[in-house]
Amino acid sequence: MFDVIISGGGPAGMMLACELRLHDVDVLVLEKDVEPSPAVRSLGLHPRSIEIMDQRGLLDRFLAHGQKYLGVGRFAGIDKTLPANLDTAHAYILGIPQPTTDGLLAGRAVELGAQVRRGCEVTGIEQDDDGVGVELADGTRLRSSWLVGCDGGRSLVRRLLGIGFPGDAATSEWIHSEMEVTTPPDELAEVVNEVRKTHRGFGIGPAGNGLFRAVVPAAAVAEDRSVPPTLDELRTQLRVYAGTDFGVHSPRWLSRFSDATRLAERYRAGRVFLAGDAAHIHPPLGGQGLNLGIQDSFNLGWKLAAEINGWAPQGLLDTYHAERHPVAADVLSITRAQSELISPDPGPQAVRRLLAELMDFDDVARFLAERISSLGVRYDFGEGPELLGRRLRDITLSRGRLYELTREGRGLLLDQTGRVSMTGWTDRVDHVVDVSGELEAPAVLLRPDGHVVWIGDDQEDLLRQLRTWFGTPSDA
Repeated sequence: MFDVIISGGGPAGMMLACELRLHDVDVLVLEKDVEPSPAVRSLGLHPRSIEIMDQRGLLDRFLAHGQKYLGVGRFAGIDKTLPANLDTAHAYILGIPQPTTDGLLAGRAVELGAQVRRGCEVTGIEQDDDGVGVELADGTRLRSSWLVGCDGGRSLVRRLLGIGFPGDAATSEWIHSEMEVTTPPDELAEVVNEVRKTHRGFGIGPAGNGLFRAVVPAAAVAEDRSVPPTLDELRTQLRVYAGTDFGVHSPRWLSRFSDATRLAERYRAGRVFLAGDAAHIHPPLGGQGLNLGIQDSFNLGWKLAAEINGWAPQGLLDTYHAERHPVAADVLSITRAQSELISPDPGPQAVRRLLAELMDFDDVARFLAERISSLGVRYDFGEGPELLGRRLRDITLSRGRLYELTREGRGLLLDQTGRVSMTGWTDRVDHVVDVSGELEAPAVLLRPDGHVVWIGDDQEDLLRQLRTWFGTPSDA
């Protein structure tokens, strides 16, 4: 009997396993693929996800394998300089291919003690008041207290639960691949630049190691998107849009993506949760999909661990859906907008030109940057200062950095007064008395995910919030 079984070993699943293991939760990750996929479905981490890696002490590992793109922002293919003084210590995009991200998170999960079994496909689930039974394709039966479906957009877990997945079906599709080309790089770049003047959904560029990565509109939406495209399909579509197939050959992988946009009606059914693409799918414009899934798991992990470890206050698990469902709805809306703006039709192109001009205004650029990066996410914790409900950026303290104090995934009371106390919660919340010139508040209480749930110096109010988010004190 496991505490938690996670179906799906992608970034959302492995991030969740890491978070649960920080709290000694017994975790098993089941991944149906025998080997990790080489397909590069995502190319980078946004500032909020970079912050998450920093909060858990993983950022150096990612920086060693990625490339910083400082001050660069993009919306619907419009490249603009990021506004100055974004509320983060990481105002950059970290270019890193998804297989590398997957590998780093999987390695960390195993390092922390998670069990990972590949070649294990979940085919059935059955839950009762005490746990969840899981059946695998080979007939093996397992049992856990909780199950989390991180099994992608075609999630079997979601379908078995009968959770609705409303939204818009695909109307457009693209072929995505990595392969070799025979056309000289300078000539290829010249052709691509010309095509992209009218077709923003087209692109080919170097991917490293002598490979090129291509994205080209498909002829039609495939009836079965689980069947990968062929090299001949890719060549045909390249000739349609560029007048040449660039001599593409020796593909490393080929895949499809579409503009389908769907959001699960609920993220929880009894003892089963959904996270990542199992809960939401959308066009990849803006590169938010992988980041959204990582952030789902960062929100869910500590809450599920609190329930398993016996200190979760009533209703804590329900805040996962309440907080993350609106965030996903917002991402779906903003990716829909970008999908419209890359259309070559005159109307969308006129709106796109107007938006490009508006993005020269700092307020507009900041608004879009915070939406894309998730830096602007604010959970509804009631009335209060602007910081309430937001995550706190990495600030400098007199004895180091804030994020250096968040490695273990515990709550944190940052006290600049030395006058408030939290006796009874020290087994789940750290009390740090220190000062920072970057924090205009007497004291703040942070959840394990870094979001601010209390600001002030009123002891009684602090105790109420400790009970709300961290349960009954251990000496009660």
